[in-house]
Amino acid sequence: MYGGKIAGLAIVLAGMHFLPGMLSGTAVHAQTTDSLMKALTDTKKTLADTTTTLQNTANTIWTLVAAFLVFGMQPGFVLLEAGFARTRETVNILMECIFDTCLCGILFWAFGYAFMFSHGNGFIGYHWFFLSGSDPNGDGTFGLGSGTYLTTGVPIIAHWIFQFAFADTCSTVTSGAMIGRTGFRGDILYSIGVTGFIYPIIGHWAWGPDGFLATMGAKGFFLPNLGQGFRDFAGSTVVHTIGGMVSLAGAIVLGPRLGRVFKRDGGGPMPPHNLTIAAVGGFILWFGWYGFNPGSTLSAVDMQGIGRVATNTTLAACGGGMSAMLMGLWTGPTKGKFDTGLTTNGFLAGLVAITCPCYWVDPAGAIGLGFVAGIVVVLGVYLLEYLRIDDPIGAVPVHGFAGMWGTWSLGLFAAGKYGATGATGADNSAPVKGLFYGGDLSVLKAQMIGNLTITIATFLVALIMMWLIKQLPHPWSLRVEPKGEKIGLDIFEHGSEAYPSTDDVMAELGLEKAPA
Repeated sequence: MYGGKIAGLAIVLAGMHFLPGMLSGTAVHAQTTDSLMKALTDTKKTLADTTTTLQNTANTIWTLVAAFLVFGMQPGFVLLEAGFARTRETVNILMECIFDTCLCGILFWAFGYAFMFSHGNGFIGYHWFFLSGSDPNGDGTFGLGSGTYLTTGVPIIAHWIFQFAFADTCSTVTSGAMIGRTGFRGDILYSIGVTGFIYPIIGHWAWGPDGFLATMGAKGFFLPNLGQGFRDFAGSTVVHTIGGMVSLAGAIVLGPRLGRVFKRDGGGPMPPHNLTIAAVGGFILWFGWYGFNPGSTLSAVDMQGIGRVATNTTLAACGGGMSAMLMGLWTGPTKGKFDTGLTTNGFLAGLVAITCPCYWVDPAGAIGLGFVAGIVVVLGVYLLEYLRIDDPIGAVPVHGFAGMWGTWSLGLFAAGKYGATGATGADNSAPVKGLFYGGDLSVLKAQMIGNLTITIATFLVALIMMWLIKQLPHPWSLRVEPKGEKIGLDIFEHGSEAYPSTDDVMAELGLEKAPA
């Protein structure tokens, strides 16, 4: 018995010695498991952060590349306008486009971008002046990511350069119908009005984060019972209709060029001086549109969306060019001829029209609405001729009328398959469906309300602005002095010619004119 007690005591002492080590090992094992779980969680978070960073980087690069393509449209505008104009106003067109671009950059940096894209109210934004990032939170973010534009993941500074290219496009469009009789100082004044105020403020209504047309149809906002907001994916209304309506107001206030005789009075349009550069300019614009429309996704990872938009853009241009060519062949003063000018403006009209619905239509719809746009632009040219409105390059029909049609066409041709693009790709949970694809009239109503609101407001404000500038004394008046128009704006305003005569060249070289 005594031996048994001693053995039991020995077992207890042995347990007391070895058990703590065993328990300590279990604790270490548990601690190791927790560490592994924490490490896995941290890894997942790191991977998620890395994925977001890569997506935002790709989206930013894509946005910048698209911005460069859109800015590359400026040479296209220069060539198109110069080609359709007369020889003696070519230098004036070059100078206007250069000046408008420089002025637009400064004004859009100072306050244009703030008016258009920052938070404010339904009519105007009032933060981010001079790209300073000032806002209610005081940190340039609105609580949506440091230094990025809303939820896109694209830095504000990169979004600015993309939107500057759009603003520059609108400011260049405005001069198209006013060629040949606008004083350069008058051009300076109306360019300030368009780039600094008309385009960004009215554009905020549709593209601003709280614009009343962008939020239209939502509970507590403008027309809540409509149930639809106004959509303009890349600017058929915001860029092109605004530019077209300013052009129309300017052409009406200026009146026709000296010597312009309309068809009703036994005349017709003044012939373009160089269709070669006009057609080349049109193709450069077509190429730039691949930044204009696909770039408006602001998302490089929405691969299906980018491909669809680029395809739709191409097919709409093809449809517009074909229908305009056939309209010129079958009707009007060019009947029986394949007219290059009408065909060029036709594919440009198709591009303008597809700019609004490009994300939400399918390729067949793109061809259809582009085909109609080509008809619209030719009828628009005939209408302006009948109304005795002088538009040398067709800016009003191409950008104004085709922009209106393209915006409305979304309510007819939206395929009902595509919703919206985003920083991480497409979200098709709420597709847009037009009337021709089984939808109701609500989308068409919203498009017409938004487009007509912007069209009427732009035209009235621009008409007043142009009239006031025309009342100023020379040389600040909108219309150049009669003697300046007679000798040509190139010599009168700029002291140089795009195409010096042979006599001038020989005189400069000290050579005598050869006998006849």
